[in-house]
Amino acid sequence: MTDTLPPRTADLPAQWNPGEVEAGMYERWVDAGYFTADAQSEKPPFCIVIPPPNVTGSLHIGHAFEHTLIDIMCRRKRMAGYETLWLPGMDHASIAVHALVERALAAEGTSRRELGREAFIERTWQWKEEHGGKILAQMRRLGDSVDWTRERFTMDERSNRAVLTIFKRLFDDGLIYRAERMVNWSPEMRSVLSDVEVEHKEVEGELVSMRYGSLDDAEPHIVVATTRVETMLGDTAIAVHPDDERYTHLVGTEIELPLVGRMIRIVADEHVDPSFGTGAVKVTPAHDPNDFEIGRRHDLPMPTIMDETGKIADTGTEFDGMDRFEARVKVREALAAQGRIVAEKRPYVHSVGHASRGKFEPIEPRLSLQWFVKVAPLAEAAGDAVRSGDVIVHPKELEPRWFGWVDNMHDWCISRQLWWGHRIPVWYGPNGEVVCPGPDEQPPVGYTQDEDVLDTWFSSGLWPFSTLGWPEKTPDLAKFYPTSVLHTGYDILFFWVARMMMFGLYAMDEKPFDTISLHGMVRDQHGKKMSKTVGNTVDPNVWMDEFGTDAVRFALARVANPGTDAPIGDDNVLAARNFGTKLWNVTRFAMSSGASPALPLPSAPTDADAWILGRLREVRDQVDALLEDFQFAKATEALYHFTWDEFCAWYVELAKPQLADEATEDGTRAVLGHVLDALLRLLHPISPFITEALWQALTDGESIVVAEWPVAPGAPVDPAAARRVTDAQKLITEIRRFRTEQRVPDSRRVPARLVGLDAAGLGAHRASVVALNRLEATAPDFAPTATLEVALATGTIQVELDTSDAIDVPAERARLGRDLAAAQKELDQADKKLGNPKFVDKAPADIVDGIRARRAAAEADIERINARLAALPRS
Repeated sequence: MTDTLPPRTADLPAQWNPGEVEAGMYERWVDAGYFTADAQSEKPPFCIVIPPPNVTGSLHIGHAFEHTLIDIMCRRKRMAGYETLWLPGMDHASIAVHALVERALAAEGTSRRELGREAFIERTWQWKEEHGGKILAQMRRLGDSVDWTRERFTMDERSNRAVLTIFKRLFDDGLIYRAERMVNWSPEMRSVLSDVEVEHKEVEGELVSMRYGSLDDAEPHIVVATTRVETMLGDTAIAVHPDDERYTHLVGTEIELPLVGRMIRIVADEHVDPSFGTGAVKVTPAHDPNDFEIGRRHDLPMPTIMDETGKIADTGTEFDGMDRFEARVKVREALAAQGRIVAEKRPYVHSVGHASRGKFEPIEPRLSLQWFVKVAPLAEAAGDAVRSGDVIVHPKELEPRWFGWVDNMHDWCISRQLWWGHRIPVWYGPNGEVVCPGPDEQPPVGYTQDEDVLDTWFSSGLWPFSTLGWPEKTPDLAKFYPTSVLHTGYDILFFWVARMMMFGLYAMDEKPFDTISLHGMVRDQHGKKMSKTVGNTVDPNVWMDEFGTDAVRFALARVANPGTDAPIGDDNVLAARNFGTKLWNVTRFAMSSGASPALPLPSAPTDADAWILGRLREVRDQVDALLEDFQFAKATEALYHFTWDEFCAWYVELAKPQLADEATEDGTRAVLGHVLDALLRLLHPISPFITEALWQALTDGESIVVAEWPVAPGAPVDPAAARRVTDAQKLITEIRRFRTEQRVPDSRRVPARLVGLDAAGLGAHRASVVALNRLEATAPDFAPTATLEVALATGTIQVELDTSDAIDVPAERARLGRDLAAAQKELDQADKKLGNPKFVDKAPADIVDGIRARRAAAEADIERINARLAALPRS
């Protein structure tokens, strides 16, 4: 026996206790600078900018899912020799923070308007410093390998300069303008909301049909229906389809608007559905998106009849000053008093947009003077970048969704009536002058700045290049732009990804990322959407407390298929923890056996050695290809099954007899060490903490974080050796099954003779077959009581066992007697039914066939049981 490294497990405790080591391990990684990227490096760049979480946020399951997948990419690329930058940061979350601070002020008995703008902003910065960034600490717990030295915030000084620069450029190019348009309005926030801040839900309301014009059936009149009666105060027309013969005589005439008294037109518009309701619709251009378009087509007046708080205003009626919901009731009552209510349907279920922030109030479609980005040329460029193949959307099946949005994008409302955010850099002169100074310019004296701030998505749309230093020409920008991958959920493909693409192509004249990799939403274990109302949400922090971070990450990666939703529950994470335990225990066994990757691989490997090294090479190549294609679930599954089903379940078991043989023990220790070394590195991006602990103990290396991505050791797959191992596995499995059938206890050694092993080419596996089946050499007077034949690719093996002393004969005879009686009863019942001509002739054919099949099975059972009884020793 040659010199080997001494067996050791002192570096590893008996159990993996993640809560005791994860935090300290992560901080050591950060302090060592492993995640800090070097813009001067000659290594090829790999860069991902984090989808910036809200400063108000905490780590929810969606964050944990997305961050795990991004971290897998970054850790793998770092190990593979790329200069890897995962740039962290947070979004100022304008409306979300606004709502939280205003809520705090309300609890104190004050409001932002009482404080004033400057004091409110100061208070908000204070809130951000005290409460913001909770999620950043949780990112550390999750193991995110981000470069903390480059952390950014969408309202830091460099981000503000980038915002001012691109706004000025867009303004000067005529791509930013101010106009009255229909917007989502929050009366509570008194601000426009973006589409992503509006959540639609089904509500029970009412559908009221009301009569306009004369109450005399002989005079002109028309009936319309609405779910928002109060908006009739702002009607300026009634629209019908031009081909609807019921109303042809009325088109072009005017009719009196009830309660208000003014005359409104009846217009013909092809967008009206004549089959819906009465075929006539009221038109309130300032308070409904569809009505607004009708109003533009027919040049209708567009009076706004609600103020910014949602109260009726400027109608000249008794309803002025009422809240919109109070007015809804009062207007309906007033119409009913005049006899104008034709029908009422309650409840009437319909979809209503609600503000996702604040009090979840219904939003109010409202005509408002706002700032917009003219998106047509920007969106066209974003579409062309994907069409040309310059930017890849993965999975490709989601490309149509991308084109569906960018090819039909409406101009983007970028102004918000808030104070927290980037203030719109437009100044107004005393005589109506409008100027937009650049970041290094001052506005003229006496000019006042626009009160509104920019939509949060405006600054986050600059994220891929503003975080790298733009508009300055920085080393980071030169090295890492365009970024490599944008990995995010398909649900914000339009809201964020499209904006980054538009701004990147516009500002940089180059795509912001090479690939858009899209993942789905995390759902519960039944595939249902997670909801606090339903009570099926999951807090990843609770899972990390219970199972450890690696288990959570592994479970999330194992359900991550590109572009599809990911169901997950406790069972997934428990299985992942069990996998970690298996990995821990097998490493302890290997180290206690003297395994080490520092040992030279055997020049003449055994079949088992050659097989596992060949499989490692195949799995390594498979995992590489899958991760490159963002197939996280398939890659994780491949590693799981290789580790558990092949390495642990078979190679380690086959290695035990080899470790007891002086001729093979050194080579086996080397193979164990080399395979574990490569396997831990393959698993590291998914489960970073446990693999670090195991790898350092196994190799005495500095850190697996900066270890090289594995090149599988050993020769390519040896088909002959792999075939012999497969045969040996089948033989061992069949013998185990046979022992179970023979009721031989697992702990009992059984005398056995293996006939044909050498002829089948499995002579070298005799020790493994004997050891793994707890067989023992036969005595000269060996008399087998049970025989098994196993057909293999290389031949047939006959296994002869003497089970006479291995089983409780009386107990086995009694058990078989009970089984025989049950089988005989089944046979008798089948014979009785099949012997009855009336039953056979009248019963359905499938029923009769089923009974015949049961009879045949009973006969087979009786034959098998009698043979077993005959083979039992006589007591």
